[in-house]
Amino acid sequence: MQRHLSRGRSGRQNKSNGQPQITGDLQQMLDRIVAESGHSPDIVIRHLKIGGPVPTPVKAAIVYLNALSNQQMINNFVIKPLMELDPERVNAYPTDRLMKYILEDALTLGETSVVNEWNDIMMAVLSGDTVLLVDGSDQGIVSGTAGGEWRAVNEPTSQLVVRGPKDSFVESIATNISLIRRRIKSPDLWLESMKIGSVTHTHVAMMYLKSSADPDLVAEIRRRLKEIRIDGVLESAYIEEFIQDKTITPFPTIYNTERPDVAAGNLLEGRVVVLVDGTPYTLILPTVFAQFMQSPEDYAQRFDISILMRVIRYICFVILLLGPAVYVALTTFHYEMIPTLLLVSLMAQREGVPFPAFVEAVIMEVVFEILREAGVRMPRAIGQTVSIVGALILGQAVVEAGIITPIMVIVVALTGIASFALPSYNLSIAGRLFRFYFLVLAGLFGFYGITLGLIMLIAHMNSIRSFGVPYLSPFSPFVPQAQKDAILRLPIWMHGWKPLMTSSQQDVKKTGEIKRMSGGSSGEAQGQSDPTQKGQEQSVGRESGQRKKADPDEK
Repeated sequence: MQRHLSRGRSGRQNKSNGQPQITGDLQQMLDRIVAESGHSPDIVIRHLKIGGPVPTPVKAAIVYLNALSNQQMINNFVIKPLMELDPERVNAYPTDRLMKYILEDALTLGETSVVNEWNDIMMAVLSGDTVLLVDGSDQGIVSGTAGGEWRAVNEPTSQLVVRGPKDSFVESIATNISLIRRRIKSPDLWLESMKIGSVTHTHVAMMYLKSSADPDLVAEIRRRLKEIRIDGVLESAYIEEFIQDKTITPFPTIYNTERPDVAAGNLLEGRVVVLVDGTPYTLILPTVFAQFMQSPEDYAQRFDISILMRVIRYICFVILLLGPAVYVALTTFHYEMIPTLLLVSLMAQREGVPFPAFVEAVIMEVVFEILREAGVRMPRAIGQTVSIVGALILGQAVVEAGIITPIMVIVVALTGIASFALPSYNLSIAGRLFRFYFLVLAGLFGFYGITLGLIMLIAHMNSIRSFGVPYLSPFSPFVPQAQKDAILRLPIWMHGWKPLMTSSQQDVKKTGEIKRMSGGSSGEAQGQSDPTQKGQEQSVGRESGQRKKADPDEK
């Protein structure tokens, strides 16, 4: 088990007691930086003499990480202004006044700050910023010079569309935030930032529209993020496992996307977006089952075409779950339901096949999953070719050898194609797992087993909550207003830009369906926050409620 996956103690992220402060001895501080970084060769220390050669220049040094800093910014906006300081003013000021003079009059960068803690010095250097240390001063100046190489913004790889934006998130959280702000130019779009991970100190940001997002929801997400104790966060999935309501379920309860337009659209609906530095996949919450059946292209095509595509996706999900199970039930227990001519053809195909239909289905499904996994893991140049050729050769070989019937190959192939038609890869994985569950029930009890499995599946889905929101909403509980964008996709002018998610939550709360959120109430988390902020959230909630009463479309 990797160490960064283990939970830490509650105090792992706090500053340790007795941490040395900035001493003011320049050489001692530089030696400590070099020692704590393991004499790393990419730590650059540039010694400076501020104030010229006469009469007594002030010794200083800048420290930065070569691989993560922008060299041009350091040369033009840090070193050059320091070398051009007025010698008379430098030598006339005491050390504290000199630091203020450098900060306010010398450095030309927009992002500068004064730090007093040694941990802040080390964290700034390791984040790509430049630290200025002056001999005799117990403070340091941090300049925002983070840079380095990042992957350029390009087309998404997992959520492709024919018509729509072609940009995607990247591994830089600053770039991802800018992609969202480019689409929503509103002061109502709020951003909260924090560091998670006692070793990695990963930058995590939370974005939401203040007037649309539920204040209780925002407070609950903030509380869960702050309670995470882990050594390192290398992907947004780490955050997802910590904050989701129910972990023992194959269904995804938090939506993830690499498309900025999807994130912006969900923000307009009142949801919260969580961005993690180092990964292009952002988290959107809360989420419901219907959201995984929607594609970004639904809003770029005509509404009638979008309705047809959504209906096809729901049909594909049913085929993914029940395709092999229905075939096994029909050919094993319920022959009378098959037309006579088709039954004769099926029986003729089964002559000489040594396995029953259930064993056939299990063998073919396992082989299909092996081919799918091999196609994903192999190099891109040969992966698709191997998977397609392997499927054709294996399918033809097993039929000619009399191990599998041709109709079983057709059923398994149709089920596999149906899994590819779903917009969400996570939901497709859940459907593939439940496919074996229904296959076993059909092999044991026929359609009675399938019916029992469906009842249990619906009951399980109805019990799932995503931050207090029922997973099957707006179907159960039924929210009439949200049906505009569930299975149907009515014209956008009928939607408006009102927060559908918030209104759905309010309707559900009126029916008493939303229970207390797991892991503690949001009211307790909000009660620990700033009273002024709490009052602002309540006033926003009252204003949004008044607007809804005045809006005739929401009645």
